[in-house]
Amino acid sequence: MHRRKFLEACAVSALAPPVLPWAAAAAHTAGDLFPRPALRPTLESPDNTSLAGPATAPAYPMSVMLWTVHTELTFDQRLEKVAEAGYHATQLVNEYKDWSNEDFVRYRRKTESLGITFDAVSGINHSLCDPAQRPALLQEIQAHLNVMEQLQSSRLILLSGNRIDGVSHAQTHADCVETVKAVADLAAAKNVEILLENIDPIENPNYFLTSITEIFEVAREVNHSNVKVLYDFFHEQIAEGNLIAKLQPNIDLIALVHVADVPGRHEPGTGEINYSNIFKKLHELNYRGNIAMEFEPTGDTVKSLKAARMLAGRCTGESSTPCLSASRSRSGESSDSHSFDL
Repeated sequence: MHRRKFLEACAVSALAPPVLPWAAAAAHTAGDLFPRPALRPTLESPDNTSLAGPATAPAYPMSVMLWTVHTELTFDQRLEKVAEAGYHATQLVNEYKDWSNEDFVRYRRKTESLGITFDAVSGINHSLCDPAQRPALLQEIQAHLNVMEQLQSSRLILLSGNRIDGVSHAQTHADCVETVKAVADLAAAKNVEILLENIDPIENPNYFLTSITEIFEVAREVNHSNVKVLYDFFHEQIAEGNLIAKLQPNIDLIALVHVADVPGRHEPGTGEINYSNIFKKLHELNYRGNIAMEFEPTGDTVKSLKAARMLAGRCTGESSTPCLSASRSRSGESSDSHSFDL
């Protein structure tokens, strides 16, 4: 399953009222439900899953897209898997749409106990490309902004939506820019950052912004301080490739990268993307955005997530251990670390 299919499975109907049930529940729950933990554990040791005690925040906050983690488990159990793998943030795709007041309170306590934050959310259904949908889109985003305030999540991921029949590419591009400008003003009032994401044309042949290059163009034309780019390496490798060359001229716009290998959307090292080189380039460019894992593990989920975290840490200077290229360290590295052949 890809995230678009996951979103479709849990999507709220486009005919739903502007104030969604989960948004109303969040708005009527007293207090800030999900305060951010002041401190994060370090990412040095592959076995460091302890959530207690002060530590220095990493230069590269790492996260997990929760839809990739054991969808057969309860929400609480999935958060536990993320924490067990050593992460202290996760990203949501509308998992909260049916939460009651009691659910918000319960998950507040759970995230506090695990030291986890929700660093980004996705799940907007209306199109950025269709001017006729703009009023409904803004209403939907306003509802999300209300619940994001309760989730203490400050980033909203947006997809462009599909091309419009009979409308030229240039006009659709211009319409998209104008819509994002309106969204940016709305989000800025809540101190929320908008992240524009590319989706490859194999996953969705009708999707408009399949090229990360065009997404960078849209973001620059919008020219708003809270509009940034989510560079999804999985989608761009399928769409156009040439991943590293697009980093340096656009590093100022990139606030989040998504990690999965091609083909298959599995963990780094299972396919054709050289994530060691990508992570090293991010380090060279002084990248200070987030790195989020969005892969479907081929083996044990916790071990795969832990290994990906450690690979990113080694290659971006978060660890004193060299950025390895061997499929398994010859020096007796624990099998839990899952060094990948890159």
